[in-house]
Amino acid sequence: MIVDLPDSTISRVLKTLVKIREEGGAVALGRVLTLIISTDLGDEEEAIEAANDASREHPMRVIVVSTSTESDRVDGRLDAQIRVGGDAGASEVILLRAYGETASDEEGLVTGLLLPDAPVVAWWPKTAPAVVSESPLGRIAQRRITDAASQPNPRQSIVDLARSYAPGDTDFAWTRLTLWRAQLAAVLDQPPYESVTAVGVSGSPDSPSTLLLAAWLRLQLQVVVDGELPTSATGSSGIHGVRLVRASGPIVLERSLDDVATLTQPGQPTHDLALPRRSLRDCLAEELRRLDPDDLFGNVVRHGVGQLSEPVQNN
Repeated sequence: MIVDLPDSTISRVLKTLVKIREEGGAVALGRVLTLIISTDLGDEEEAIEAANDASREHPMRVIVVSTSTESDRVDGRLDAQIRVGGDAGASEVILLRAYGETASDEEGLVTGLLLPDAPVVAWWPKTAPAVVSESPLGRIAQRRITDAASQPNPRQSIVDLARSYAPGDTDFAWTRLTLWRAQLAAVLDQPPYESVTAVGVSGSPDSPSTLLLAAWLRLQLQVVVDGELPTSATGSSGIHGVRLVRASGPIVLERSLDDVATLTQPGQPTHDLALPRRSLRDCLAEELRRLDPDDLFGNVVRHGVGQLSEPVQNN
């Protein structure tokens, strides 16, 4: 069910939510969190679809704040829409399209709609504030999700995040590494238990995930990581492969197809492993599984990224 509320107010939105619940019972009360999505006018649907899919694992209230960079040129107005039932997955979606002066107060728009005593997660699917933890929505959220791959300069956005990081920040560039990190950790957890003496990471030149993977390996293994990035945007996007050098020979994990990686190890047959590219829904659902700060990501982005250009300290 979709209810449109043109030229509306937050008070009217709240009254409509209560009416829907009383008349149809379509709005369930078992929500575990509030997800705030901040996006541009016209870019809402992809994020809403991902949130609806993720809500089947994490029932929640979704508040979408949609504004325009040209909002200051038009009169203040709020067009709202409420989606429940089959149009909202296992969530309830409140879409707020704000114009003019109304768009300048994002925190004021959402405060009255937050679920009481429930965690708040803020997500910027596209362009994010320079310092998300100090932004109007970031200040009220326990977790703040950005996507470096959607920024004008993806790799630079990770470097910037390293400077502005606050506990609770995370980025989908890190979430997309989960399967890579799991495969590499599984390989190193098998004999022979030899130290890794060198690491090579390859990927597309605009891949923030490649940068974070290199930073994670540098931090965990304390070896120099060679970032083998091509100088032009040729080949597939994202991470291409990882090479771990040990005394017995190199371990090579390369993504040969979009969903398949090839693992080569000394003295063992070559294996094809499932390593699919993660969807927006998969990334969002994973990040919503934890509402406390991701300390490992914090260490990687604050320390590992900076260490990539530094020599290894021998103790």
